[in-house]
Amino acid sequence: MLGFPQTTEFNKRIPKQKFYENMEVSPALKRVFVEQIKLIHWRNKLAVSTMNIAPGETVTEIEVIEIKLASPQLNEAVLRQIDKEIPYHNPNVFQICTLKHSDSSTQKRQEVGRGLRLCVNQAGNRMDAEVLGDDIHNINKLTVIASESYKGFVADLQSDIKKVLYDRPTAATSEYFKGKFVKVDGKPTAIDDKTANAIEFYLIANQYVDMDRKVTDKYRMDMEMGTLVPMPPQLAPMAEGIHTLVQAVFDESALERMVENGKQAKVESNGLNQNFYKKEFQELWKRINHKYAYAVSFDSAELIEKAIRHIDSELFVSELTYTVSRGEQTDEMDANALDRGEAFKSAKTRTTTLKRSDVSHITYDLVGKIAEGTVLTRRTVVEIIKGISPLKFAMYKANPEEFISKVIRLINEQKATMIVEHITYDQIEGEYDSTIFTAEKNSTSIDKAFKATKHIQDYVFTDGYAEKSVERRFAEDLDAADEVCVYAKLPRGFHIPTPVGNYSPDWAIAFYEGTVKHIYFVAETKGTLDSMKLNHITPVEQAKIDCARAHFKALNDENVVYDVVSDYQTLLNAVMK
Repeated sequence: MLGFPQTTEFNKRIPKQKFYENMEVSPALKRVFVEQIKLIHWRNKLAVSTMNIAPGETVTEIEVIEIKLASPQLNEAVLRQIDKEIPYHNPNVFQICTLKHSDSSTQKRQEVGRGLRLCVNQAGNRMDAEVLGDDIHNINKLTVIASESYKGFVADLQSDIKKVLYDRPTAATSEYFKGKFVKVDGKPTAIDDKTANAIEFYLIANQYVDMDRKVTDKYRMDMEMGTLVPMPPQLAPMAEGIHTLVQAVFDESALERMVENGKQAKVESNGLNQNFYKKEFQELWKRINHKYAYAVSFDSAELIEKAIRHIDSELFVSELTYTVSRGEQTDEMDANALDRGEAFKSAKTRTTTLKRSDVSHITYDLVGKIAEGTVLTRRTVVEIIKGISPLKFAMYKANPEEFISKVIRLINEQKATMIVEHITYDQIEGEYDSTIFTAEKNSTSIDKAFKATKHIQDYVFTDGYAEKSVERRFAEDLDAADEVCVYAKLPRGFHIPTPVGNYSPDWAIAFYEGTVKHIYFVAETKGTLDSMKLNHITPVEQAKIDCARAHFKALNDENVVYDVVSDYQTLLNAVMK
């Protein structure tokens, strides 16, 4: 409106009620306020935080307020009252207690934002560092008594603050330039230590920065006139990008003119390569990509009896507890501290058992939730609940959610031990499309993946990229083996339905014909086969593996074998049988 820099724009509407509801004035003046004023906007804030100007001794910032009138006249007394009431937007809020749960991040920001402001004294003067000195953090302290939902909000808030601190530098130091990306011959190039030091020396030598490395008026004038001193030969190829970074110190919109963000991770495509189209893999894929449905027949009475015994023996539900954590923001906070998660220090915590003295208004569909989690009828679930001991059922009152989840797990474990002997698979209409291999977006960086030569994609994402990773070693051995023609790390989209959840095997491998007895192999990798004997896998996981055996047996194809292996040698022993 008045030509101030964009960085000063605030553009916040101030409700009229905020003024006249709390004014100690006559009803007549209040009526004039309502009748003569249409809208109030806080348009600009001129301060050291919004533009490169130093605060004065008596005036530290200027706030530009736009008042739109509802009539051609305005009583001067109203203007004087508005001026008097301006500090309303910065009240002294020291404690906030949330009485209701909210998932709205916007609402949390509004609530906490009321206290994340400098407090004022009786005269309306801000209690900042110039007034309080080192005592500023003791006076300007906000305590928030809130629910667990604020945990993620606080982490996000710190992250936002870090970004602001990072994106709005104040000095053109070598540290500021170090690690930034600029374009050289159209390619993003990182600024190393030597180059960063050379940039800083160039700025100092030409009086473009002062002793504090603040950008000088000389630099701004030379930039506007197009008379900037040419950079030395080693810096000349990246001169444009360097000047953009310098301008970003005093103009936060400067970086928007950069063609691309050099710090953004470069992700290579991991589509299907020529190995996928080899006849060996196509033959394997044609044999295993059909969809199947299962059928199970077992005695419900037997399941009820075993589930009751298992729950009475194994069920334990802990009492609900809550932890109160007390922490304070550190006196000195910067971007590095936020990045490390050290901006807030924890003083102490206290964990207390929740006493059920109050009546809970939360209701649970006990039978329905267990029936949904076990895929059993409500009648069967009722019979199981009726049969467990009163002592075990009493645990439901102490912690309903944990009770339900553990009962579901214990029933499923008994289901798992019973269904394997009675499960059958039948092929149904439908096949898995090749797009399942590229549909999943892996969160692991591409440089942590294994660069393969025999895989149907260029990169293999395993369950770990460390040298001791079972899957990583297995992939490397497959890639190096002369007997292996082509292989694939099967995605989660390729799954076998089972009564205890979908199961996705790990690998599909095609060997060269004539080198092994079974040329097509589907494998599940485990660290050691002894782990299965030592009960290191759950009954549900074991049931899924047993169902997979039944599934591949239903293929009626002697060339396709499924088994659990620990390494490539174990795999060879299986296909040589």
